[in-house]
Amino acid sequence: MKRIIRIGSRESALAVRQAEIVMQAVLESDPDIEFELVTIRTMGDKILDQSLDAIGGKGLFIKELEQALLDNVIDIAVHSYKDLPYAEHPDLPIVALSSREAPFDVLVLPDGSSELDNSIPIGSSSQRRSIQLKRLFQDIEIQPVRGNVNTRLAKLDLGIYSALVLAQAGLQRLGLRQRITRVFTAEEMIPAGSQGILAVQSRKGENCAFLAEFHNWQSEVASLAERQFLRTLASDCTAPVAVFAELNGNHLLVRGMTVDTAGQAVFGHLVGDAARAQSLGEQLAMQMIERSQ
Repeated sequence: MKRIIRIGSRESALAVRQAEIVMQAVLESDPDIEFELVTIRTMGDKILDQSLDAIGGKGLFIKELEQALLDNVIDIAVHSYKDLPYAEHPDLPIVALSSREAPFDVLVLPDGSSELDNSIPIGSSSQRRSIQLKRLFQDIEIQPVRGNVNTRLAKLDLGIYSALVLAQAGLQRLGLRQRITRVFTAEEMIPAGSQGILAVQSRKGENCAFLAEFHNWQSEVASLAERQFLRTLASDCTAPVAVFAELNGNHLLVRGMTVDTAGQAVFGHLVGDAARAQSLGEQLAMQMIERSQ
């Protein structure tokens, strides 16, 4: 008899696609598993007329899914790891991480456009992105934009924005690679911590052995550094902080960004042994705290 796993996801097309990625990967290695998809509308999806900062941060995208786990409505939940606060729920551990999809941010122009119109604002609700955008496009206004990927693209194509800055991974997972105009390098724009990685969350003590082959250790190493960086800075998911760890053999390059007391961006990087990933994240954060004061 097949084991039925109830997998929880937000209702958006991207969230459902991300749940499908997990399901497909597991079924390839364990055909005795059967999935039941349960979609849940979160508070972050319901309130679209206010910034995330004003209504409680990206944690609003996960609270209902976590409650569904605690209430035994679902067995596992799939999240974009960048949306999970660094202080994770003690009874709801992360039990598996996906391989990292393209981790960078991208510039998206209106359909049919080939040049940025400086008279119209760029759409971005992320302080992290906005701070770094101002270094690249000094003479253009940046205004917030909310909604799922397709909603944002529709606003862009209506001419409300000259461009959007989005996560490359999300567009690629939705089959929208052709909308990407420019991929920002890590030197140009440091991504959010754990961007491009899917996290599977479950209840403490649950048997999640079926996820063993899905779990990616490179993503785990990078996230250990990135999330410790955020934890040391005591940064939530909406703070203007960026961090990206690149694994090259046994070496890990960690890049970070924060802001000083005057609100100016401070950048730093550190290279070390990948076995010390968590320590590297903490060390870089401590260095940047000293430089920010």
